Amino acid sequence: MTTYKPNTHLEINHDLSGTPVEINETGSRVSFIATQDMAADDKGLVHGGFVFSLADYTAMVAINDPNVVLGKADVKFLKPVKVGDELEAVAEKLPEDGRKLPVKVNVMRGDDTVFVGEFICMITPKHVLDL
Repeated sequence: MTTYKPNTHLEINHDLSGTPVEINETGSRVSFIATQDMAADDKGLVHGGFVFSLADYTAMVAINDPNVVLGKADVKFLKPVKVGDELEAVAEKLPEDGRKLPVKVNVMRGDDTVFVGEFICMITPKHVLDL
């Protein structure tokens, strides 16, 4: 198994969206620690947008093209995440459907699955802001 370096989202804030641990021909793994800055309330509940960002970023680095964009996401939040939780997102590339590049992502806290999703990614001919 060959491990690749990130080739997309090179300016992303790893404190907010996770840090790549592995990128290979079949997918990727990204690690993440939920911080106090992500808290939505005084009990330490982490806003779901940060968990979504982790999963989305994991899908993007699985495709690992500088011009990858998200076209659609079908996701489920299964368990709450709290400040201090250590999460790992695992992305698996699924068979391509024309221009659509589906990626399945599971976000785990230890043995517990906290989030699942299927992301439909696409690669644009140029950067999306240059189209």
